[in-house]
Amino acid sequence: MKTFKLKSLQVIESENEEISKKDTTLVDGLIINREDDKSNWLIEAFLEVDYLDYFNELRQRQEQVLVEVRISKDTNDPATFITTIDSLNNINDYISVILIGTIVDKRKSKIEEMLGELIEQGYQGEELLERFKKQL
Repeated sequence: MKTFKLKSLQVIESENEEISKKDTTLVDGLIINREDDKSNWLIEAFLEVDYLDYFNELRQRQEQVLVEVRISKDTNDPATFITTIDSLNNINDYISVILIGTIVDKRKSKIEEMLGELIEQGYQGEELLERFKKQL
């Protein structure tokens, strides 16, 4: 297992085909790559108690919660995870939100999308390979 500092957490919501991101004010947090057979990650966010109702509502209405986090440094690119809320714990004036999920490999999906577009444009064989290399 590898443990990292959680620097930011945003919840990605979809409503009426509109996608929005809800920022949270993170007091502290960590993220653990569990390195298990399911490639699960554990995210613990320590937040103000004001977020309790919001996360309770998310837990009740959705099975999966899409989140975007920054790991280790504020300047790092965000990583996207498909998670479920494992637990919510009230700790005095704060809450601990435990999320378990898998990382979304954006690079892989972008590459697959690019390759699909080239195939739709009629490229194949060696020509497809050359065109793909140029676009990378």
